[in-house]
Amino acid sequence: MFTGLIETLGTVTAVQPLGDGVRLNVRAPEILGDVQHGDSIAVNGVCLTVIAFDAAEFSADVMQQTLEMSSLSEIAVGSRVNLERAAQIGSRLGGHIVQGHVDATATVTEVRPGDKWQVLRFELPRSVAPLLVDKGSITVDGVSLTISNLAPAAAAPQWFEVSLIPETLSATTMGDMAVGDRVNLETDMVARHVARLAEFGMPLGGALAAVSTATHPTAGQQPTLTQHAPTAQQATTGLHVNPAQNGAEA
Repeated sequence: MFTGLIETLGTVTAVQPLGDGVRLNVRAPEILGDVQHGDSIAVNGVCLTVIAFDAAEFSADVMQQTLEMSSLSEIAVGSRVNLERAAQIGSRLGGHIVQGHVDATATVTEVRPGDKWQVLRFELPRSVAPLLVDKGSITVDGVSLTISNLAPAAAAPQWFEVSLIPETLSATTMGDMAVGDRVNLETDMVARHVARLAEFGMPLGGALAAVSTATHPTAGQQPTLTQHAPTAQQATTGLHVNPAQNGAEA
């Protein structure tokens, strides 16, 4: 699990073809002080496993399916990549929950410089567009970003924009982006779960009750879909939860 806050920029030093993928060598001494064999490192938003390392570089294998699903197939010796180690329990979650699983790739279609920021527009597959919301979170090449603008549902092609401050531009590969570049996208995990529940015809309130009942079923009984009447506070805020959880810490 990651946060989308890039720790350092690495440089690809080798791309070795394998029978069913490639092996990447990445130079990143800043994050290798406590690395262990088998650790997870997100490379441009793709969760990879460390198979070898020294004080300056680490190696990770990328299988063919991952190459086909992501922009890692375009990486070459000398490419700069965004790197983040797996999040630690107890550390601050400054970005949002990122799994390191790419949903799709998008293409840069506009780069608009501003006085103190830069706006990037990306074209994305229509199948992924419903998972994006205005001011929601999106992971672009491993970077947790806020969507500043997006296309109406009827628009074709579908697109979204992010507004980047100088810190993000200098600390990540976002500052290197040009029209035509392909990037990895990971949508918000909550949006993906809601979309999946909708495929089964579950309304949101019923879906939340189903999750609660499925995780705490009555002994000897199959989980059932349970609806609970909202409390006065819930009716005011619009937030409906399992009454058994009222008063519990989040």
